[in-house]
Amino acid sequence: MTIDARLIAPCGMNCAICYAYIRERNRCDGCRGDDTHKQVSCRECSITRCELRKATKSGFCYECPKFPCRRLKDLDRRYRTKYGMSMLENLAFIRDNGLDAFAKKERDRWRCSECGGTICVHRWSCPTCGAPRQDPGAQ
Repeated sequence: MTIDARLIAPCGMNCAICYAYIRERNRCDGCRGDDTHKQVSCRECSITRCELRKATKSGFCYECPKFPCRRLKDLDRRYRTKYGMSMLENLAFIRDNGLDAFAKKERDRWRCSECGGTICVHRWSCPTCGAPRQDPGAQ
């Protein structure tokens, strides 16, 4: 799995592990990419479109004066509950350790132990070989 800064969304989501990015057909280019294949909810995301966040040096929510806003807290709660990952923890890690360290941590965390493919956060399994995610809820 290759992770570049373009695949880390302003909210802290790693788009490289998103089903919309991993899928073969109509592959999404990530939150910072082209809107062509994004779902409507992603194209119209209030976090991605936030003017306060856009004005920050890093472009990430952790620098916003309203951090964490209600929208980000709601998204974090949903992802913690449904998928065992936290946008707020991701953002804190990026803020404290940088994007390169975050990318390494994510590569290790979401690598399939069976085939080396990428585990999909939304499917709890590897789309390549079907192996289940080994660390549900671990961050």
